[in-house]
Amino acid sequence: MSHCYEHPRPALTTDCVVFGWSGDAVKVLLIERREEPFAGRWAFPGGFVEMDELLAASAARELAEETGLEGVSLEQFRTFDAVDRDPRGRTISVAHLGLVRLEDHFPKAADDARSVAWFSTADLPSLAFDHAEILQMAVTHLRRKFRHQPVGIDLLPAKFPLRRLQQLYEAVLELEFDPFDFHERMLATGVLHEAEWSGASTQEPLYSFNRVKYARLAAAGFYLDL
Repeated sequence: MSHCYEHPRPALTTDCVVFGWSGDAVKVLLIERREEPFAGRWAFPGGFVEMDELLAASAARELAEETGLEGVSLEQFRTFDAVDRDPRGRTISVAHLGLVRLEDHFPKAADDARSVAWFSTADLPSLAFDHAEILQMAVTHLRRKFRHQPVGIDLLPAKFPLRRLQQLYEAVLELEFDPFDFHERMLATGVLHEAEWSGASTQEPLYSFNRVKYARLAAAGFYLDL
């Protein structure tokens, strides 16, 4: 038996806010739109959800089609439903957040994207639609994650000095930490273990994430008082 809806239905889209860490700046992946509306403007990878798709599958597909990035772990973080957010008509977007190592991903524009590039979150072009608001909310969500979950396994190399982890936290939270205090607090979480020495000249130890403890703490949650 077929069913008909009497009421109009809004369109549904997904948008992907993918962050990376360059060592001195937090960066976000943007595409230059090929088509109207907002042709020539920069925006997040994303698009319309197909009738037989789950949201997660739609987000992953759009990210891969427009930038070539595959295998990125994406999580929903907010729905954007302003009535006039899309000039084409009533459109609701479910935004997804992803974290990647820049050195592991080489985006290439395709499909609806004229070009694709990483931009520092401190130096962004004018964004299409309501994507400036989406970015603001994504940064807020990212900062909350840094306080309540172990974060860094998707942003840092497999081995890194603690000062690199501190630089990441300072860039995201826009704070400065005492090195000794920061290192003590991070080591106390149990998610780090010493990997090897970086060299006899500096005697700077390198660390890596204990994936088992990392997963347990990520699932249980905590508050990192920095």
